[in-house]
Amino acid sequence: MTNEELLQRITIDPKVCFGRPCIRGHRIWVSLVLDFLAQGASNAEILQDYPQLEEADIMACLAYGAEMARERFVEVPIEAKS
Repeated sequence: MTNEELLQRITIDPKVCFGRPCIRGHRIWVSLVLDFLAQGASNAEILQDYPQLEEADIMACLAYGAEMARERFVEVPIEAKS
């Protein structure tokens, strides 16, 4: 699947979840899935906890995160090396 196809699985609707990006047809936030992945959860663990999702939905969240990173940045403190 291309990134364009994956991103079609993400929806933003001001009337759903306060306009946060969600997986199409669900009220599962993209940020929630990304947080799980960042904490080390596997795709299989996420799909076990959220059986209504498909692996492509997880990939769509990653594609969305990558797209957002291209558009803006988040300040991360830089540690001084000794």
